[in-house]
Amino acid sequence: MPVPEFSTARSLLSARAVRARAETLLQAGLDGRLDHFVVDLDRLGPCADAVVETIREAYPDLAIPYHARWRHFSVGGFERWGSLVHAAPFEDPAEQARAAFDLVVVSVLLDAGAGPTWRYEEGRTGETYSRSEGLAVASFDMFVSGLFSSAPEDPFRADARALASLTEAELAEGFQAGPTNPLVGLSGRTALLNRLGQVAAADPEGFGPDARPGFLFDRIKARSRDGEVPAEAVLEVLLTHLGPIWPGRIVLDGVDLGDTWKHPLAGGTGPTEGLVPFHKLSQWLAYSLLEPLEEAGLTVTGLDALTGLPEYRNGGLFLDTGVLALRRPEEAAQAHPVESRLVVEWRALTVALLDRLAPLVRERLEIEDPADLPLAKVLEGGTWATGRRLAKSLRPEGAPPLSIASDGTVF
Repeated sequence: MPVPEFSTARSLLSARAVRARAETLLQAGLDGRLDHFVVDLDRLGPCADAVVETIREAYPDLAIPYHARWRHFSVGGFERWGSLVHAAPFEDPAEQARAAFDLVVVSVLLDAGAGPTWRYEEGRTGETYSRSEGLAVASFDMFVSGLFSSAPEDPFRADARALASLTEAELAEGFQAGPTNPLVGLSGRTALLNRLGQVAAADPEGFGPDARPGFLFDRIKARSRDGEVPAEAVLEVLLTHLGPIWPGRIVLDGVDLGDTWKHPLAGGTGPTEGLVPFHKLSQWLAYSLLEPLEEAGLTVTGLDALTGLPEYRNGGLFLDTGVLALRRPEEAAQAHPVESRLVVEWRALTVALLDRLAPLVRERLEIEDPADLPLAKVLEGGTWATGRRLAKSLRPEGAPPLSIASDGTVF
């Protein structure tokens, strides 16, 4: 099957472009032409076995939820969002959806790697959490406290005025971060939320009269027909309206390309030649908006149009199971910037290999219809959890097999 061509700036703002460019780099890997990685597809079977083992242990009934931020909000068995809704009911389903969007947009944007030593102690439960779960609980607490709202009478929301004026000190306090509890990329996270506020204020079409991320719900709902909205449309709304928030990235023909990087073997023609889009946080956000959309009465179709997420747990899974191997093993000891050719290769290979792994997982679970176990559930069940499990068994603190020098806005 020929790889579709994406030659204009806006054509890269899609999951189809992510998938196509990733597949091109996987083919380069299979041909032995990548600088940093060797690909062994024979190891995909054992990799699928490891994923299935994780799924059967965690979800013996195969009732797997979506890979979404909501899983982290319920860590420790506490249904934090459900308790909030019960204690302070919203006026109607649409307003509840806007509040859910406000929460999850801000929380996902704060969900870059936390580093191995950072911890968050939750006051209401006395529990201590780290990594993604800790970031989620901390951001939930900040949301409930009204930190992201400029309206004291309406604390459970996020708006442009509060986001644009948020300081690094306020965010550090919310995360309980400091010299003895360092959080990676704190300044980058603060700047990202500041830009979100600035962009929301300047885009009333996308963010509505109150300049809230939650108004993106209305934009997505407007794309629905007969109560159905394609997953691609959800991502398109996010990429269109959130694109300008990303720092110092590639701008082509006036279009902010966000999580897009360069690799000489990526293919393409014209101005997009050699560009590799990933849109990891935007797709993670799209997955995390599925449940608020469904609770508001919409059905999201075509879930597998979205791609797997190119981050260190999924990418680590392929390294730790031998599907991928570094040409120069000593590179594992170095910290690599996100724009490096090594990281671009790793992320692209992760996306393409997840597409090949998902059918093997379904086959082993005797699931014939991909709609019964879409990629959004394979990730949750799944590849992300198995990547974390293997990392914990192989390295101190469950560190990934590669070290990324992140600014807090990519992973």
